Parts: sequence; structure tokens; C-alpha cells
Amino acid sequence: MKQYQILDGIQNPKDLKALSYSELSLLSDEVRDFLITHVSETGGHLASNLGTVELTLALHRVFDCPKDSIVWDVGHQSYTHKMVTGRKERFSTLRKANGLSGFPRPSESVYDAFLAGHSSTSISAAYAISCANRLSHNDAYAVAVIGDGAFTGGMAYEAMNNAGRSRNQLIIVLNHNDMSITKNVGAFARYLSVIRAKPGYLKLKDHVEWLLDHFPFFGKRIKKALRSSKSMLKYLLYHATFFEEMGFAYFGPVDGHNQKALEQVLLRAKELRAPAVIQIETIKGKGYPFAEKDPLNYHGVSPFDVETGNGAVSSSLTFSDVFGSCLLDLGRTDSKICAITAAMSAGTGLNLFAASYEDRFFDVGIAEEHAVTFACGLASKGYLPVFAVYSTFLQRAYDQVLHDAACSGLHILLAVDRAGIVGGDGETHQGIYDVSFLTGIPNVTIFSPSTEEELRLCLKEGLYRCTGVVAVRYPKGRVFRLAGGKTQTNYDLQNGEEDCLVISYGRLFHSVYSAVCGLNRKPSLLKLVQIWPLKEELIALISRYPKVIVFEEAVQSGSISEHLLYALNQAGYRGDYQSVTLPDTFMEQGDVSYLLQKYHLDVDSIQKQLEDLYEKETGCSC
Repeated sequence: MKQYQILDGIQNPKDLKALSYSELSLLSDEVRDFLITHVSETGGHLASNLGTVELTLALHRVFDCPKDSIVWDVGHQSYTHKMVTGRKERFSTLRKANGLSGFPRPSESVYDAFLAGHSSTSISAAYAISCANRLSHNDAYAVAVIGDGAFTGGMAYEAMNNAGRSRNQLIIVLNHNDMSITKNVGAFARYLSVIRAKPGYLKLKDHVEWLLDHFPFFGKRIKKALRSSKSMLKYLLYHATFFEEMGFAYFGPVDGHNQKALEQVLLRAKELRAPAVIQIETIKGKGYPFAEKDPLNYHGVSPFDVETGNGAVSSSLTFSDVFGSCLLDLGRTDSKICAITAAMSAGTGLNLFAASYEDRFFDVGIAEEHAVTFACGLASKGYLPVFAVYSTFLQRAYDQVLHDAACSGLHILLAVDRAGIVGGDGETHQGIYDVSFLTGIPNVTIFSPSTEEELRLCLKEGLYRCTGVVAVRYPKGRVFRLAGGKTQTNYDLQNGEEDCLVISYGRLFHSVYSAVCGLNRKPSLLKLVQIWPLKEELIALISRYPKVIVFEEAVQSGSISEHLLYALNQAGYRGDYQSVTLPDTFMEQGDVSYLLQKYHLDVDSIQKQLEDLYEKETGCSC
């Protein structure tokens, strides 16, 4: 293992406080080297962490954690925080099963103040922590670290609306780097750029405040009078920014890579003992040329070669690629099709559509709730909106899907990417709940294609033959070719032994198919493509089999297998019905293959369960 002069001596935040600025400069370089070396081996979020090294060191030198609370928005930029809070030695286990999480986890360390994984939550949580501190007569600070990308989410403004009227010891650090995952969009991004472009004005305001503070008697009176007056001078000096209008003291912009400047501004905000916003300017990917030039592709990375920047990237076609290509083709012939993303155009495969049909492509920022209602507005005027969103982020728009879309009977299509187990990002990102919450909403149709051909068909079917809300869900990663049977959008039955029927859908169908092929005695195999709503003809077909077993990559509660059991019981079915699903828990991190094996949904486990089913019936192995 590589040796570091300063970093190796840091076991907890207290060790940082004794360092000189020259030592801190060396430490920053060592931290970046450590991050690049380890993330190149484990994969993870690289560019965002390289951009917040100095900020993290400054926070831990100015504040006293865990008494003071640092709340990281999203949390993917917390690697340096983990390193200086005693977890450096575990970094080889980052994002692996039973290893170090890629996000803050209070169960992992007392230094992690709040669980994170989704964006725009930090100000709400930090404000609540500051309220709890005040109620407990605890003289501690709460600090929210939030990026300008997360500020495109409405929850941040809801929190500021409440927090600004308080007198709590709350500090918001706004990390402005012009990026979320893709380039930031919207009026707020432009506003921050305007602030950055006018440092002279802000320095003047800062200088006047400093002069008033240094006249102990008259200065404070003048300052108080200005703040309570309606004079033009007041607006020139105190109401320069949106943040001050919301009730926050404002500091910035500050160079986010200048250690001394960061600490000075944090100390000044701390002395106020009132809500404050500090805007810092950072470079995403700082210190690694490949990441600085291409922060988008180095936001979240697979293992890569440090010298060349080349990653272990598969050249295989992915489901996201197929979706993007298909939507582009459909958009050529239908000018009513519009594409919507919540700051994930590259990840969801919409780049080609965005480049070809700029007027029909809408990046709404990290605002999934707005995205769904925006889609509904387009649908109300006869357009065909397609909102491409990761399964885990669709959770954020549940009310909008139910109220604005389904209840209104509007026709929108949800392209639900990353459906199923996603692996290393852990419990906050697993796409295993969308089936359960979507089947609980009336007027929703759900497709779960298992191949490239089926995905293309389902998109066309969903757009042109369905009404109401349509969800087409598909997994992360490479596409599968046809594994026996036909390509269609309803279901496909492959006949085998008449006494047993095996049912599955989506990515998992391929494992089930492989398991069945390995059996001596072949059961019938039913692949669902439209998985919801369940049709009467499907229930009648399944009812013919005395033994039914369903394999499903979703949590049990609200699963298709649970709905099937209810429908079969209603139809008077009295056969042997079993289901193998994921448990009703929050699923931990780990490789997809490891997690499928752990929860008995890999090929070998499925085959063993089918063999046991036959052995139980006949007393002999198949």
C-alpha cells in the first residue's frame, strides 16, 4: 500500500486542526492521489469528490464533529469526509458487499449525521437538526453541503423558506461547479453565474460590513438601522442576493480550493450564530486532468487505468442505448413525441434525441416531481411525453404520477431505467420498489421487456395502443437477445411438463430460462412482458396448472406474484402456488451477481429450487 506523509497520520478530525497551511496543501494532494488510486480499483464517484477536498478539510477544522453536524446532499462527494473520520483503511471495500458505503450512513459512523443518496434533502435535514439543537439547549452547529445541481430540486427551496426565518445556527455551503451529473440548467444556474461574475460589488458590500463591525458602538447601530430601514442603501448593501431576501446572511463567492479563504469565511459565518449561505466555486474533477476535462463521464466510474483514464467499459449495447435509439427513431416520424429528463440525459440514453430535436427535449434539472407534472401538461395538449428516469428517482414523483397523471387520465410514458437490483450504490438506489408502488395506482400499465426487441415493441405499444400512465421498465446494463419463445408485448408460453408452470419477467427471465434448460424434466415456462394489469385470459391460462412457481426481481409486498396469487384465489384456484421474490427490506450494496445469489435468484439457485419442487412431488431428483 502506498505511503503518505501527512494522510497516514490522520485518524480523526482533531488531527487536522494542528496542521499548517503548507501541510494542508500537501494533504490535499495526497487525498486526491488516494482517491484516484482507490476509485480506479473499486469504481465509484470520482469527479465530485476531487472537487470537495479542501472544503471537507476546512469544515472539519472549523467545526467539531460529531457534536456539530455536517449533512452532505446526495452524499456522493463524502469520500474525503470518510477518510478523515477513521475509515481510510477500509477504502478497498468501497461499494462492495459488507464494505464501506459510497454515501453517508449513520449506521457506519457517528460522523455521518444523516443518510443520503438522493438530492436536495440536506437543507431540510440540517435545519431540523439545528432546531433539535436549539430545543435541547445544545450549542452545536448544523452545516448543509449542497451542490448547485441539487438546488434545481424544489425541496431545497421549501427548506430555505422555513429555515431563513429562524435564528438557528445553520450554515448552508453551496458548492457551485456548474454540474450535477450533466451540465446544470435553468434560471438558478444562470443566477449563480451572475453572482460569480460580480465579485467587485460583493467585495464592496463585504468591506462596508467589516467597517461597521469595527466601530463598536456607532457601527452596530448604523448596521441595525440599515437592516430595518427601507432605504436604497439597505437594498444596495443587504438585499443583494436571493439568499438574503430569504433571510440568510450571504458570503461569497469564495474560491473552494483556497484552504485559508474557506476557513476564514466558515469562521465568519459561524460567528453570526444565525442562518447563513456560503457560495464556493470549485472545479469538478480537480487534480485529475481526465476528470477535469470530462466531469460528466468521470462522475460515476467503473474501475479504470489511472495513467490513461481508460475504464473497463463494456462495448455491449445497453437497454438505455436501445431506448434512446428507439425514441430517436419514433421522434423522426412523430413530431408529437417529447423527451424529458431530470438531469440524466446521458445516463438514460437521451443524448441523441436531445441533439436531434432540441425543441422537443426538456432537461428540467433534478426535479422529478416537476418532470411528471410537466409531462402531464404536455399530454393535456395532445403531445406524447416520455419521461426517462431511474427507478430509484421515480419514487420521488409518486404523488405526481398518482394525482396529476393517473387521476387525470392523462397519457404519459415513464421509461423506468435501472429497474431491479443495481448493486454498488446500495439501499438508496436499488430499483426494486417501482412494481409495488405503480401497481397500487389505478390506470397504470406496466411493461417489463427482457430483450432488445421487446423493449422496442413495448415503447411503441405504450405510446400508441395504451392509454393513461404507461411504465416501461428495464435494467441497467447490456441487452439480452431472445432466449427462446416469441417477441411480443403480452406474454409468451413455452410448453413443457403439463403439471408445472414457471413464471418470470424482465432481466430475471433469462436466468430462469437457463435454469429450466438445465433440468431433465422440463416445466412449462411463461414469460410476462406486460406485467400489469393482469388480464383474465392470463389468469385462466395459469389456472390450468396444478403447480405454479414465480421468480421475481422485486420486493414481495405488492409484487406481481402477490397480485397473481390474489387473482388466482379469486378465480377459485386450489393448486400449489409458490413465489421467490426479494425480501421486504432495504437491500444492501454489492455486485448484482452476488445479490442475486444471496437472495436465491441466480441460475444455480433457481435450478435447485425447481429440482426440489420435483423431488418433493416424486421423491426422486430430476
